[in-house]
Amino acid sequence: MRIGKAIVLLSLGILIDTGLLYWYVTAHGFSAREKPNKMEAFLARNARKLATPSDAKALQNPLSPTPLTIAEARDHFADHCALCHANTGSGDTMINTGLYPPAPDMRKEETQQLSDGELFYIIKNGIRFTGMPGWGGEDEENWKLVLFIRHLPELTKEELALMKEVNGLEEHGGPQEPHSSQQAHAH
Repeated sequence: MRIGKAIVLLSLGILIDTGLLYWYVTAHGFSAREKPNKMEAFLARNARKLATPSDAKALQNPLSPTPLTIAEARDHFADHCALCHANTGSGDTMINTGLYPPAPDMRKEETQQLSDGELFYIIKNGIRFTGMPGWGGEDEENWKLVLFIRHLPELTKEELALMKEVNGLEEHGGPQEPHSSQQAHAH
């Protein structure tokens, strides 16, 4: 009898939660123009964590961040990623203002704390129900992009100028200003 009561209570809880979700969406809408609330952001982060296989999370980047690999990844990022993520990684782009959920500021802790394997998996496979497509591509190119994402917080003004040569995008700067080359070499 206890199992039957537990099933009834669980079913009732699911029914109530579904009703509350339906009420919330119909009463408030579900516009891509609104900033996700804290609950939506929490659910999205945890859904992304669940969607990434544990063996992918454990992957280590086989490449080293040499000046050449960073430069190659910088040009690839400028050509393929900056339209949504901005040259700085801030996500401060016209396209991103209409994405829901928006692309994150990749310089911040929420992205930088992801493992190399998680970043690689996201680049290669995308994130469902977002604007992030699964690019597939060559593994070596994707690993180079992981290196560049790690490099974004230290991006120099000179590197931004090189990226602008590739894509012609004007930068809004975002919440953090890029380092000058003297500041970047001091780290």
